[in-house]
Amino acid sequence: MHLDSGVMCDWRISLWLKGKFYKTNYLACLISFLINLSTALVREKDVCWEYCDKLEGNKVRCKFCLKVLNGGISRLKHHLSRVPSKGVHPCSKVRDEVTDRVRAIIAMKEEGKEAANAKKQRLAETKCPGNMSASKPLMPMEAMSPITKVFPSGSQIAPPPSYDRDNAERSIALFFFENKLDFSVARSSSYQLMMDAVAKCGPGFRGPSSETLKTTWLERIKFEVSQQCKEIEKEWATTGCTIIADTWTDNKSRALINFLVSSPSGTFFHKSVDASTYFKNTKCLADLFDSVIQDFGPENVVQVIMDNALNYVGVGNHIMQNYSTIFLSPCASHCLNLILEDFSKIDWVNRCILQAQTISRFIYNHTWVLDLMKKFTGGQELVRTGITKSVSNFLSLQSMLKQRSRLKHMFNSPEYSSNPAYANKPQSISCIAILEDADFWRAVEESVAVSEPILKVLREVSGGKPAVGSIYEFMTRAKESIRTYYIMDENKCKTFLDIVDRRWQNQLHSPLHAAAAFLNPSIQYNPEVKFLTLIKEEFFAVLERLLPTPELRHDIPAQIVVFKKATGMFGCNLAREARNTISPGLWWEQYGDSAPMLQRVAVRILSQVCSASTFERNWSTFQQIHSEKRNRLDKETLNDLLYINYNLKLASRMKGKPIETDPILVDDIDMTSDWVEETENPSPTQWLDRFGSALDGGDLNSRQFNNSMFGANDHIFDESNTERLSSLLKPVFTF
Repeated sequence: MHLDSGVMCDWRISLWLKGKFYKTNYLACLISFLINLSTALVREKDVCWEYCDKLEGNKVRCKFCLKVLNGGISRLKHHLSRVPSKGVHPCSKVRDEVTDRVRAIIAMKEEGKEAANAKKQRLAETKCPGNMSASKPLMPMEAMSPITKVFPSGSQIAPPPSYDRDNAERSIALFFFENKLDFSVARSSSYQLMMDAVAKCGPGFRGPSSETLKTTWLERIKFEVSQQCKEIEKEWATTGCTIIADTWTDNKSRALINFLVSSPSGTFFHKSVDASTYFKNTKCLADLFDSVIQDFGPENVVQVIMDNALNYVGVGNHIMQNYSTIFLSPCASHCLNLILEDFSKIDWVNRCILQAQTISRFIYNHTWVLDLMKKFTGGQELVRTGITKSVSNFLSLQSMLKQRSRLKHMFNSPEYSSNPAYANKPQSISCIAILEDADFWRAVEESVAVSEPILKVLREVSGGKPAVGSIYEFMTRAKESIRTYYIMDENKCKTFLDIVDRRWQNQLHSPLHAAAAFLNPSIQYNPEVKFLTLIKEEFFAVLERLLPTPELRHDIPAQIVVFKKATGMFGCNLAREARNTISPGLWWEQYGDSAPMLQRVAVRILSQVCSASTFERNWSTFQQIHSEKRNRLDKETLNDLLYINYNLKLASRMKGKPIETDPILVDDIDMTSDWVEETENPSPTQWLDRFGSALDGGDLNSRQFNNSMFGANDHIFDESNTERLSSLLKPVFTF
């Protein structure tokens, strides 16, 4: 038997220190030794030790997130269970199967304790005096509820027996199936809260009736949600807000407009309007937007973001003419998605996507092959669904490139080749040929390399955070990455950069973006940057609109000089160190006191979002609300339901998701996409088209990006600052 050296040492020291007490202390030390020995043996048998590294003392390091925990294996279990209990933060990187295993271990342990407590209680009851009721509990309910340590929610109730638990889960499953609920509902934060609250009520609890849900609770929850929205409104006097008009057309060609409002503290849904009957009537649309602006207060609104694809020219002109301090801005995510869509229309890129879809469709339409694929990929999916079709295409190509060797290994494995039911299918033979085609993999690598810079910008602007001051910087970096990747292929470089420039010039550039870039400290204080005269002109034009009278603009020139020269609070060490570490709006709020009027303007400009694409689109609910078959009462009820549902999801997204969540990635795979759903007339030889590529097979990350943030001849800079840079670099922006 191997004994922990620390345990043996503690025993010997204890004997030496206590030696003069002889027998009594000898027994005490022996008992202490046996306890420590038992603990050591238990520790060696605990399966959860495989998920951590033991450090000095009673500390452990989680192997998933590398967080160091005090308290040993017990706190590690609660950390891996991802339930905030005993002051332990949930692990953000642990796999789901590990979490389920650890939760089961904790539950079994707690059930054992509960059984022991119940046995002690029965023994105590058999010994209790005759005048004491045997049914009266001898301990408080809280002491009999260790299950709450695993799933804490405030409820204090003993864990149900195994049969009761299975029956409860069966009933919940039937409820999901009978009502055709999406399984993702079980991921919502309110799901477990509901279960805990019901369990706390005990046997006999009856849920609210349909009528009570439709009236009493709908009204109460709507009021609570509206109060939360009012808390956000308080900051508008300082930061201003952005109105988002998210427009779409349903299968009946109805134009439905969803209005949202966004500020640094969050985004909330305002209302949904069916504008089908007057969508081409500029005056009616202008009146609609007027009413929404008045709902929020014109003095609070900084900009209105509209869908670039729809004809809002007349409405935009109306807003600009009637509200001097409100700007009209394009949706950055919509523009970026159009760039990716144009990328995918290039012949060789489109051919590459079709070939990759041939592989994914074969795998996802045969259960045995799909299970085998997950065995080789460690349970990871091959297809990834993004917020748009174009995003899904390039995310799935990334995933396929990552799984390249595993896919080849799977199709060449004895396990696969020994199953003629699949291995001999024409689609299988086509997939194997594609996987062995070097030209295909070069095309995949190239497509991933040129799309990732755009996807990176899309991630930055799609998280609901203020990004209007950084869109210039993000786009410059993206173009520089594409230019660096194609430094040896000028023709391909021009093809992709022309697409980016065309979309930028026609849709994404706006005066508010230019002013925000000028005020962004990470750009303003970059020694390589010198803005063009046009950028300055647009900045001054924005100032004139936001500060319409000479009295308001009186001190602005001097304050601009203070800001540009970094004097006063702008030049303190804290301000210098924070230029690239905190959001531009917050930086101005904290360090802009040396230029108070300019500070007020900068905070309002830099606190705005520049995208609308990541907000929830519950199309089916919108269609129900605007259905002609529903009477007025039903429409009002559905409007309230949409208001609650939309805002709860937005609030959950703002505060509940871990930092590493990809804002452009959807949790569940779209099983109707071209990557999964079989076509009616599949062509097994579709992949046979060949195409050339001058691309070698180096590492994507090292070739895709470099340290330079801005290109040498970018039109955002003055020409005098570019002579020392490489002549190979081409313009990033053309205004």
